[in-house]
Amino acid sequence: MRKLGFILGATLALGACSIQRLAINSIGDALASSGTVFQGDNDPVLISEALPFSLKLIESVLAEQPDHRGLLLAATRGYLLYTYAFVDIPAAEASFEDIERTRMLRERARNLYLRAHSYASRALALDYPDVAERLATDPTAAVASIDDRAQSDVTTLYWTGAALGLAISASRNEPALLARLPEVEALLDRALALDETWENGALHEFAMSLERARTGPVDEEAIEGHYRRAIELAAGTRAGPHVTYAEVVAIPRQDREQFTALLEQALAVDVDKDPNQRLLNVIAQQHARWLLENIDEFIL
Repeated sequence: MRKLGFILGATLALGACSIQRLAINSIGDALASSGTVFQGDNDPVLISEALPFSLKLIESVLAEQPDHRGLLLAATRGYLLYTYAFVDIPAAEASFEDIERTRMLRERARNLYLRAHSYASRALALDYPDVAERLATDPTAAVASIDDRAQSDVTTLYWTGAALGLAISASRNEPALLARLPEVEALLDRALALDETWENGALHEFAMSLERARTGPVDEEAIEGHYRRAIELAAGTRAGPHVTYAEVVAIPRQDREQFTALLEQALAVDVDKDPNQRLLNVIAQQHARWLLENIDEFIL
């Protein structure tokens, strides 16, 4: 009888653990799919206030389910969205008025981008455990082992590379981070090789943005190729490529006419054409307006 009671108690305990694990997994799955809710919104202020709570909730569930791929990528995506839109862009827009605030914002952006990169690296390691270590020594060989057996491979490559690339771009005076640029290039090149059409040209747009992290003159021919392909794949649904091209190419050229035309193209994009890009388009258009208003700061 005593033995039966022990078995029954153990069974109930295991059942309770299973129920708890199932509940946590269900919450994790729901949180992992919540990104489109944020991306489809048209109110950046609302999202700037809501995202931090969502991110801390994701991190709380990740503490219980550290290998939940969807949550790891949701944390990466969420931190990148929050940091780029509400920390990095404000740092750029404050650069002419408040040097100290700009410095603080860029330092915060670097730290948050690196946090996003840590989550993306963990997601990548679920299928490719040795890639993170090998990336530091031989990036090209490391990513060669990543194949297209799962659609998530390209997604993970993109978020891992984007997080590290943006961290480098936010901290150009840190040699240790700058030395990791070959890792970003290898991740991006592999993702392009696997599926260059992914997310309607997002990889090509990232390739353009990556030029901000480099030192020396930009490769205008390569950037123009990525710009043309990004525009073709986006089919009029993305404002970002126009803004990025204006900043990366038109400003160094000091081409006021091209700068203005590109930003006007960005402003002409219908933000409702692709609901999944609505928030990013609204943010890109806000930044385009700011650039136009401050054109004399960029084009002499």
